[in-house]
Amino acid sequence: MKYFVTLRGRTWEIGIEGSRVTLNGEEHHAELRGVAATPLRLLLIDGRSWSLPMEAKGRGVWHLLTQGEQCEVEVLDERAAHIRSLVSTTAAPTGPLVVKAPMPGLVLRVAVAQGQKVVEGTSLIVLEAMKMENELKAPTGGVVREVSVTAGQTVERGQPLLQLVPLE
Repeated sequence: MKYFVTLRGRTWEIGIEGSRVTLNGEEHHAELRGVAATPLRLLLIDGRSWSLPMEAKGRGVWHLLTQGEQCEVEVLDERAAHIRSLVSTTAAPTGPLVVKAPMPGLVLRVAVAQGQKVVEGTSLIVLEAMKMENELKAPTGGVVREVSVTAGQTVERGQPLLQLVPLE
């Protein structure tokens, strides 16, 4: 499994296969263990260890304390990173975000309507692909500007599904 870990604006690609870990192409032996009834995690990398207080904040974000400094770390698996890459964020902050289909599939449900206000995490559209339902959620709060698909419609990967204008 591949993960993308972002800390202080820098992102590392990490591949995990059992206890074999590849960090930006370099192989290491690593483990991450929880310490029962505490927020501590013990990180072992090539025989070196670190004790890290960590707290999950949801949506792949963790707060941790390292070397006396609080940090926020984001961990995305391959699928989440790919889905995020399909949401256009090149527009100005007040411009619409375009939510695109992460894979070809069938639109099962459109859970929002044009003009509807949504908060981050609100279900927008449910796609069926390879007999699995994939719920697409709002990456930020905003107002639905346009819905480009309807239930029962087939879509291609990368096809725009809706536009969301972020709240200021």
